[in-house]
Amino acid sequence: MATFDYKKLTGNHLTCAICTTVFTDPATLQCNHTFCKACLLKYIKTHPEAIQDKSIQCPSCRQLTKLTTPDRPVEEWVSQLKPSHVIQGLMDDFLPAMHEVQDDSGCNICTTQGKTSPACSWCSICDCAFCDGCLKMHSVMPMSRDHEVADLPNHPKTNRSFMCNIHRDEKLKVFCKDCRKAICTVCCSIDHRKCDEVDTIESMVPIVKEQLTNQMKQLTVNMAAAKKCIDLRKDTILDMKSNAQNIKDQIRNAGKTLVDVIVKKEKHLIDDVDEFCHNHSQKLQSEVAHQEDELQLYQQQYETTASAVTSNCEMDMFAIYESMDEATDHRQMDNPPAPGRVVFTHNIDKLSKEVDELRLGEVEVVHDISDRHSSPVLHHSIDFKDDEDNCDPSLHDVTVVMVNGIKVTIVADCGNNKLKTYYTLNSKSFHKHLLFSDYPWQIAKLSGSQVAVTIPDINEIVTVDITPDPIVLSTLNTSKQYCALAYLSPSQLVAGTYADNVDILDMAGNVLQSFNTGLIGSPDFIHVTSDKNLILSNEDVHSLVSLTSEGDPVFTYTPTGDRTLTCPQGIATTTTGDILLVDETSNNVTQLSESMQFVRYVLQGQDGLHCPDGICLDDDGLLYVTSNRYVKVYTFRVHSNT
Repeated sequence: MATFDYKKLTGNHLTCAICTTVFTDPATLQCNHTFCKACLLKYIKTHPEAIQDKSIQCPSCRQLTKLTTPDRPVEEWVSQLKPSHVIQGLMDDFLPAMHEVQDDSGCNICTTQGKTSPACSWCSICDCAFCDGCLKMHSVMPMSRDHEVADLPNHPKTNRSFMCNIHRDEKLKVFCKDCRKAICTVCCSIDHRKCDEVDTIESMVPIVKEQLTNQMKQLTVNMAAAKKCIDLRKDTILDMKSNAQNIKDQIRNAGKTLVDVIVKKEKHLIDDVDEFCHNHSQKLQSEVAHQEDELQLYQQQYETTASAVTSNCEMDMFAIYESMDEATDHRQMDNPPAPGRVVFTHNIDKLSKEVDELRLGEVEVVHDISDRHSSPVLHHSIDFKDDEDNCDPSLHDVTVVMVNGIKVTIVADCGNNKLKTYYTLNSKSFHKHLLFSDYPWQIAKLSGSQVAVTIPDINEIVTVDITPDPIVLSTLNTSKQYCALAYLSPSQLVAGTYADNVDILDMAGNVLQSFNTGLIGSPDFIHVTSDKNLILSNEDVHSLVSLTSEGDPVFTYTPTGDRTLTCPQGIATTTTGDILLVDETSNNVTQLSESMQFVRYVLQGQDGLHCPDGICLDDDGLLYVTSNRYVKVYTFRVHSNT
């Protein structure tokens, strides 16, 4: 018989995930996770939302357990829960023996007497280890002398029998299906007489093993899902911290810009004061020089006149008198007007109010579309109508790139044979375009700020650099007509043809691999997931198909009834792997799980969508959807119930 490991049993199956010790009064939730009742009660009391929802949220998987009497006190919620039959059976069968056999190499009888003796034998009926002395006593006792005793070469548990923990001399031979418990024949005749289904242990072993195996498989799936969720949350935390730092830098830049404006206004006022003082100082200096010249002339005239008067020479006096200017002699010196003064007038109350009302911007929490409780909110619309257009734009695809902190929206306008871009810089909007000789179809976002676009009717794939203005880098002349196009790796593209094939191309346009897609002959759109799987759509096929990059099928989504696809087009995936699909004729955007299970309609015709084709998500979680000549941009918010 193989060695039985009690520590492995308790560590894997009989340990509470909250207190990390062996269960005390266990309780099992509907998701089959088990916890101590006391631990579960403490957990519920620390989560008010559980009390508000009148349900118990599993601490491990977050699944809700509905209650039969949710209006009763919280303490009674936990008391209603019972442990699973498997857990209770393991507790009943194995924990008593574990408490009795604490030392694998010591005699259990001597241990109870405070002695230490090495064990040499094991009695499967008593479930106990004996030293030589205690074994002799055990062998002569009338009730135990016929017990099966085995040598103990390695471990006392190696020869342990499957014994009833109530009737220690009875082996567990039957299984009560009603109680889901292994019992002995005595228990069966006494305690389980009213039970309807009882079977032998031997016949139940395959069934129990199969159910446990299935449970292990489900637990494996749950563990993988939990690990993926944990990894996603960790990545989200890192992204959140990075995003928070970027937002803080933007706020600081906004504040610095405002301070620069104030400093410029301050300098302008100071320059005005300096200019006034300089101009008026020069004018006054000129007037002072003129007055000084007049003063000197008056002084000379005064001295000459005084000399004539004091000399009493009549000739001199009459000579000066005759030359004296009557106007000068009688003019009065008018005081010149005082120059203007510089006055700085400021309104403290008005200034304080303007400062109080000053807003650098707004900080808001934008949820991701992968949060299935979120609702779309139209953020803004971009009109791609150009004055040089021959007709209204028909936008088939859209993507977004970041160039030196500038977010650039790029669209393929089939109606006007243009690749168009839109961005804002210093509060100004810019529309640019590239004109092609035929219509563009799907845009593949490459590394950095580069994109590639298919022009199927002339067998071209054009690579464009966004600077943020679009500049053609290269043009590939292909041997096939490619409509759908997606970025697979830094050295590979994946493209869909009119000839029922999907090709893997290198960056020079050479076909590296080609395979038939089966259900979808010539895809209109190809999207590559984070797992490098391909998702294909075609307007004439009422299905969505997922393949590996080798062409092996993964999933197929073919809904019926009200959810039947009428014209599937653009595809995108969220950070959690959910799939977003545009249905052009139905004017809606459908959200599917990673395994292509219907989740919800994210947007529909009543949300203002008209003939949507292209779709994408940017790094900020904003959703872009084409709608005739517009690209509509949506954020996602979770509305509070309070």
